[in-house]
Amino acid sequence: MLHWRLLLLLPLFGGFLLSAADTAADELREQAVSAWRSGKKQEGIELISRAITANPKDSRLIHARAQMRMILRDGKGALNDLDEAVRLDPEIATLRQERAALLFKAGRIEAACADFDKANELAPALVPQNWQRGIALYYAGRYADGRKQFETHKSANPEDVENAAWHYLCVARTDGIEAARKQLIDVSRDSRVPMAEIQRLFAGKGTEEQVLAATKAGEPAAEELKEREFYAHLYIGLFHEAAGDAAKAKDHILKAASLAVPGNYMGDVARVHAVLLQLPKTESSPKQP
Repeated sequence: MLHWRLLLLLPLFGGFLLSAADTAADELREQAVSAWRSGKKQEGIELISRAITANPKDSRLIHARAQMRMILRDGKGALNDLDEAVRLDPEIATLRQERAALLFKAGRIEAACADFDKANELAPALVPQNWQRGIALYYAGRYADGRKQFETHKSANPEDVENAAWHYLCVARTDGIEAARKQLIDVSRDSRVPMAEIQRLFAGKGTEEQVLAATKAGEPAAEELKEREFYAHLYIGLFHEAAGDAAKAKDHILKAASLAVPGNYMGDVARVHAVLLQLPKTESSPKQP
């Protein structure tokens, strides 16, 4: 989740300096940040909105309000702001990346992929980190592109079972289960529970029962158990989907969606997937996995 401190670090897009005409809007922005920091979130929103009214062409201000709205989980409002910010500054990678994530959460898969692609184009340094793009590509049916994204992400995060799992899913779609298993990215030091068991499941060396049993290891607190069970059901569901067992896949994906914590990106992935699973078979957009 974006933190309020990000608002203090918003760049002066294009490197321009504030003119005298911008001073009032900039002062309102500072007041908005101050109010936000002190916990007066609604006041912060109102002040930044006044700043936007004073200078409606300043994408920094609109981006700041979008970030505030994202923190408050006002996805529709944040998306509207990012639409306007992108219209004003279409070559800013951060705006494209943030809008892509919101578009994905809204189930607008193709539009999300377009923004993720543009973000990678505008900021090559972002490419190895952009696992969110890889997931969107999977749901868009762009499995070869997704595979490349996850292979690239390995260079930035080599010990990530989730990256290995999504790479497997993309390969399975194009080359089949056996090929996906043979090309499974080796991960041995992801300490999150139950990632080790999920890795073994995808490698063909473990079972879903072992994954589920691992979630209870060490008698975790209720919140920790819920998180563990979420990841267990999500990846068991995805595993069955790749194997062609639609009934088991749907059962586990729906369980994962019910366990998803608000504000967790992978929780949003589960919720989007659950919605797609319940679309009519004739539905063509967004593309069903």
